[in-house]
Order: sequence, then structure tokens, then C-alpha cells
Amino acid sequence: MSRSFIIDTDTASDDAVALIMALRAPDVDVKAITVVSGNVPLEQGVRNALYTVELCGADVPVYAGAARPLVREPSHADWYHGRDGLGDRGYPAPQRQPAAGHAVDALLETITANPGIVLVTLGPLTNVALAVSRAPEIVRNVSRCIVMGGAACTVGNVTPAAEYNIWCDPEAARIVFHSGLPVEMIGWELCRFDANLNEADMAYVRGLNTPLAHFTLDCNETAMQANFIQTGAVGISLPDPVAMAVALDPTICTRSSKHRVEIETQSELTRGMTVVDQLGVANDERNRDVWRPLLANPSNVTVCWEIDALRWKQMLYQALV
Repeated sequence: MSRSFIIDTDTASDDAVALIMALRAPDVDVKAITVVSGNVPLEQGVRNALYTVELCGADVPVYAGAARPLVREPSHADWYHGRDGLGDRGYPAPQRQPAAGHAVDALLETITANPGIVLVTLGPLTNVALAVSRAPEIVRNVSRCIVMGGAACTVGNVTPAAEYNIWCDPEAARIVFHSGLPVEMIGWELCRFDANLNEADMAYVRGLNTPLAHFTLDCNETAMQANFIQTGAVGISLPDPVAMAVALDPTICTRSSKHRVEIETQSELTRGMTVVDQLGVANDERNRDVWRPLLANPSNVTVCWEIDALRWKQMLYQALV
């Protein structure tokens, strides 16, 4: 029996690989792909999503959504993904056209029509925030909401405090985290270290010698160089595919727990920080009178702390054959 997914993305190189994983999963029916401004401007993100869908030989509608954050100026990540988001390899224009209608309408209609659907977000949360603000009742139809975003009590990738997707539109992230959606936060840190595609992993992918395998490495070449400049790591970090792996198989996440998570929207120093309450006294009767305002609220997010790096890579390889 197939599972219904809807994917919201700011399609650049790692997003494209995550889309491949979902589109190639035999037990997943991707009902729609909605695109938001983020890594690249909206029009480029739509083009990249359409190209990836064609590359997979899939028939999934792609909808254009919000062209800018709720209240902030757009801030793209071309320094990391290339000007076109796919490593500036000169990929041809897709033959398909975006679906008629706005991504927010597509989110509302698709979620309403598919109770139990899995929502996977790979970019800033602008589209999703607009959707749940317009129709809060849709949250009850979402069985899981996997958010690639945040940095759980660790270093960020766009500032010392914040991960890009949340930093880009923190107001939208705050709405989503407060919406009642069953958010599972897959932070940027989970794609690092053992989860990073190292030289041996990349050689294995190249050796698969399929169009999808070559595309995965080629479109991430600019990202690999940026990853080395930023972190000193040799290889490709793939936060969106890691999040998609957890969406496809929850057991890829080997340690998780529920916490109150708040999004910083006021400070420029810590803008977009995902503030995770790890002490957990919010749900402890013995500590009800402790004066800690953050802890006065119940847990709202399941935080993934660790993944099975070997199994996530094996899942990726299977999608590329």
C-alpha cells in the first residue's frame, strides 16, 4: 500500500537528490511538489523541480508558491549551490510546465483530499505557514511533518546560531512550529561527519554509472566545494536527502525526543535559532512552579538527535540505481 507525500522545496542541488529519493521510492505516491523561494529565486526553483521530475520519468505536478519570505527580504544561497542551484552545469530547460494555481492552494487542496498524508519540507517554511494560517484545520490531516531545518543545540550553517531554512524566514518557521503540525525536526547537523558523503561514497555512487547517480554528484560539485570552505569536510553534505531518508523510513532516526522548540525572530545575532528546551520540566508536575517562561508551554516538536548514517547512504544508493 502506497503512502501519500507532498513535498515543499526550494529546489537546489541537495533538494533535487531528496526529490529523486521520494520519486523513486516504490511505496510512495508523491501527490504534488510545491516550490518556495529560498536557495534560489522561485522561478529557478520551479525549473529545477520540473527538471528533476523529468529526470525521474515521473508525472507529478509542480506548483510555484511564495516568491519571498513573509516579512524579510529574500536571501538566496547561490554561493553554495551555484547561480542556478544545480552547480551551474548548464542543464537544459525542462519540457514540462508548472501546474496552474498557487502552491499554497495546492497544499490546502492536497492535504484536505489525502488524510494521513506525509508533509516533507526542504526549504524555508513560507508556503506552509501561509497554508496553516489560512486553514488551521488541515493540520489534523497530516500524519507526519518532516522539517529539514534548524540546528538542535549546535552550530548553524548560515550563522553561528542558525540553519539557513529557518534563518531565511524565521517568522514562517515560528508559525509552523506553533501550528499543531506533528513536526519532526531534522537539523542540519545530521548530514555532517559520518553522514557526509566521503570520497569512497562518492566513488561508489559514480560507479553505479546511472544518469541519476551522475546527476547527484555533478549538480552537487559546487556544494561540495562550498562545504569544504565552510567546514573543512571533504565530501558532500546532503541535509535534504537525510531528511527525506527519515521521512521514508522513520527508523533511520535512531534517537529522538519531544521538546518545546521556539524560533528566534527578534534578535539579529541569533535570528532563526531553534531554541530547544532539553530539560523537559514543562511536562513534569514537580517543576510546575519553576519560573522559566519557555518551559511553561508543552512540547511541540520531535527532535531527531542521531541517525543511522550507513543505512541513510544505502537508501540513497538504492534510489540512484
